[in-house]
Amino acid sequence: MCERCVDAQIKPTQFARRSILKLAAVAAGTTIAPRAFAAKAKAPPKPENILLPDAALDRLLKGNARYVDGVSRRHDFKHEREALSLGQNPFAAVLSCADSRIAPEYCFDAARGDLFVCRVAGNFAGDEMVASLEYAVQVLNTPLIMVLGHDSCGAVDATIKSLKDGTTLPGHLPALVTAIRPAVEAVQGQGGDMLSNAIRRNVELNVEKLKTTAPILNSFVGDKKVRVVGGIYALKSGQVELLA
Repeated sequence: MCERCVDAQIKPTQFARRSILKLAAVAAGTTIAPRAFAAKAKAPPKPENILLPDAALDRLLKGNARYVDGVSRRHDFKHEREALSLGQNPFAAVLSCADSRIAPEYCFDAARGDLFVCRVAGNFAGDEMVASLEYAVQVLNTPLIMVLGHDSCGAVDATIKSLKDGTTLPGHLPALVTAIRPAVEAVQGQGGDMLSNAIRRNVELNVEKLKTTAPILNSFVGDKKVRVVGGIYALKSGQVELLA
């Protein structure tokens, strides 16, 4: 074999070996790099919202007291937009009725990024609401959930009348009746105003449901990382009554 042929055989082999070593080095680098250069966790946009459940409830109720007294704070929406464009860490989640007269951000004197609000007529915890609250707890680290009902609730009143008269409401409204029916049936025969009793019972049943829904909410509640409470909003005063 001539000298030129020998060189031709050796060079590809040497090149192959060098290529393998380079690829190994790159592979090693990609394995080590994430550990060595892992980005630090981003600071929450609102550090003041990092609270324990009881402190979150206290802040919520103090905000409502200011709202009732007509001394709500002036919130600087302009200068907080940039920080909130990068994320959110609300200190409370509110499952509220969709009634236009109830606005959780107003009645708790809260700013943008403070409350994670889910609204549906009758403030009941359907699958979509549960999933949304799981997101708030699991991903956003929200320490408090409030189920917020209100007096003179039209969804509860319509359910009472539908069941009493044996009528079926039009469109998709029967879905509301199905969801609220357990509360109405639970207060049958009780003294006092049936509508008020059913509104209160509806809040209580949904609080209990959220506390016990597996696998996320019940776990956080059991570990005391999250508290679930109920409240009734009074339309005339704006005051939220905390249910025991």
